[in-house]
Amino acid sequence: MRIFLTGVSCVGKTTIGNKMAKLLGVNFFDLDEEIENFFNTSIERLQHKFLTICSFRNEAAKALLDLLNRPESKRCVVALPPSGLMGGYLRVVKKVGCTTVVLTDKPENILDRISFYDLDSRLIEKKLTPKEKKLYLKEIKKDITYFGKSYHRANLQVDISGFDAEHAASKVIEVIKKFDNTIISDT
Repeated sequence: MRIFLTGVSCVGKTTIGNKMAKLLGVNFFDLDEEIENFFNTSIERLQHKFLTICSFRNEAAKALLDLLNRPESKRCVVALPPSGLMGGYLRVVKKVGCTTVVLTDKPENILDRISFYDLDSRLIEKKLTPKEKKLYLKEIKKDITYFGKSYHRANLQVDISGFDAEHAASKVIEVIKKFDNTIISDT
């Protein structure tokens, strides 16, 4: 059993995925962390080595392939990046038996969870001004539209609007069970 979560940045993939893994008694992996460990550099520094984001995704997909070849990933939940169903990532995902789930939420809720990181993936504390909030809300809506074009490739889409992380994790598991009870029935 492998469950891959994707969705726009700050929708809650890592937090919810981690909680799901605990509820299911399986391993959890955040692909961003796996990429940084595999290449021994931050995502942003790695992206700067490529002319296009497509080239970066193709190279970063090597970390996903490496993860999926490890025994501890046979039963797991993996948080993919927003582009997890595009390019090199998609090619790897298609090759393995898995269930893909897109997490969706209202842009305003995502804005409330927005996080910022420096070039070396260290969290930056930042208080947004009303003007910045308006700009970031606009960017979140753009991301929902842009990445949403690839999300139809997922097996499931789960709206987590109004749920805390615990309830969202339970809801995703419930939706997966309804989709195919054999996926997680042996946990």
